[in-house]
Amino acid sequence: MRTLLSLVFSGWALVWASHASAAEAAKPNVLIILADDMGFSDAGCYGGEIATPNLDALAKNGIRFTQFYNTARCWPSRAAILTGYYAQQVRRDSIPGIKSGGQGTRPAWARLLPEMLQPLGYRTYHSGKWHVDGKPLQNGFDHSYSLDDHDRHFSPRRHTEDDKPLPPVEAKAGYYSTTAIADHAIKCLKEHAEKHADRPFLEYLAFTSPHFPLQAPAADIAPYRKKYLAGWDAMREGRWQRMQELKIGGTSLSAIEREIGPPYPFPDAIKKLGPNELNRPLSWKDLTAEQREFQANKMAVHAAMVDRMDREIGRVLAQLNAMGALDNTLIFFLSDNGASAEIMVRGDGHDQHAECGTGATFLSIGPGWSSMCNTPLRRHKTWVHEGGISTPLIVHWPKGFTARGELRHTPGHLIDLVPTVLEAAGGKTFEKWEGQPVPPAPGKSLLPLFAKDGTVAHDSIWWLHEGNRALRVGDWKIVAAGKESPWELYDLSTDRSESKNLAKDKPEKTRELVDLWTKKFEEYAALAGKDLPPDAKKKPKE
Repeated sequence: MRTLLSLVFSGWALVWASHASAAEAAKPNVLIILADDMGFSDAGCYGGEIATPNLDALAKNGIRFTQFYNTARCWPSRAAILTGYYAQQVRRDSIPGIKSGGQGTRPAWARLLPEMLQPLGYRTYHSGKWHVDGKPLQNGFDHSYSLDDHDRHFSPRRHTEDDKPLPPVEAKAGYYSTTAIADHAIKCLKEHAEKHADRPFLEYLAFTSPHFPLQAPAADIAPYRKKYLAGWDAMREGRWQRMQELKIGGTSLSAIEREIGPPYPFPDAIKKLGPNELNRPLSWKDLTAEQREFQANKMAVHAAMVDRMDREIGRVLAQLNAMGALDNTLIFFLSDNGASAEIMVRGDGHDQHAECGTGATFLSIGPGWSSMCNTPLRRHKTWVHEGGISTPLIVHWPKGFTARGELRHTPGHLIDLVPTVLEAAGGKTFEKWEGQPVPPAPGKSLLPLFAKDGTVAHDSIWWLHEGNRALRVGDWKIVAAGKESPWELYDLSTDRSESKNLAKDKPEKTRELVDLWTKKFEEYAALAGKDLPPDAKKKPKE
């Protein structure tokens, strides 16, 4: 399969130069591929050692963004991707005093991308994780497979097809989440080719890998079983060397913060996981032989999960090629947040005596490997330092642009995907919904960046998640870890790793950005407070 796809990509390269510009092309199909908890540098084309030939081929024949951002968490990122708004604006991340966050309900005007595309003639499909309020078919998708059980990759108990419950999967049924999600996407594409070939489509392909629990087929784990015995310190240095050659990741490698552990303490989980689990990214040389083997085995499963996801992406791409749709499909690949330092035990619990990666184990990569997966950046998922909010973004559209293997260093955010897709499709966001005006969305179309000399400029990019705050204006960024932490200031043009805090050296610049962050917060909170349901003004649970 991998060799075949490589040959197919090579063949396409011979004819791409003759394709029309985006403005002249027919409405493109759209494929949004979203990974879950994948690190900034996990893919081979971003410096990783994991085999990702299909992603690498997309990057070789498309463009890679080096400073693209998510929201640091799964459900806010999905809200931003599908609405084009910051999650706080649409009540899908927490605003004090308003029922919001993971249980928040979007305002009526905050429609999802499939509803925006339907008037343009699009068929729309969802496969995988949902994590948005409401149900897929109620929000504009024609077909959906929703995997709502995020604690089991082999035997989910909660999943639906076209919003109807499916029976729980038996442990020995041969089910694996990544394959099942791709199967559904391919099923939708085949049906589309048979029944709706005259119409464009949106496929929103949202994998649950490589989110914990670390679970993968044994055959996928085997090639990586001994690969990580060198440890996170040495392998992080190796990634950084490759990233420098690729000109990705900035100017320096951040130091591992040895005292920073998981964002949420679960001391009972550490006991259940046994003496070889670590909730701090200690120096690898200080670990016992047993701890090194245990930790290396965990990372082997993470790698297997990314590898399998790449293989399943390859199958979806092969289906696009078989139906003659690949040339005019606008493909995005990205992750919902940085790699996670979380450690917990949920689902079916954890058997210390079971082989790592099976359905009987519930393991997470933890802060040591998360630090490597987010190389060269600082911190992890939930934080809004660069390691928590930076995502790889690969864009591939043979008929829409001629760039091949190029980098784009312009900062962007998930809020930019909706305006990009709509401009490519010849549409626009709703100005009114059910007679009521729709507030202007904050994102920018990335289409100008598909050309070599195009520019896109954000006045600012803004973050808030569980008290973690940040704002980027140009190359300046302020960031604070938690509600009570002081603001830090960094010049990302020379310090993407956030190693030299300039807040004391440049107090006026810090104050200027803090004032702007506060102004934006007040603006977004005011929008979230409009048109509230009757019970939504009570203070949310922290």
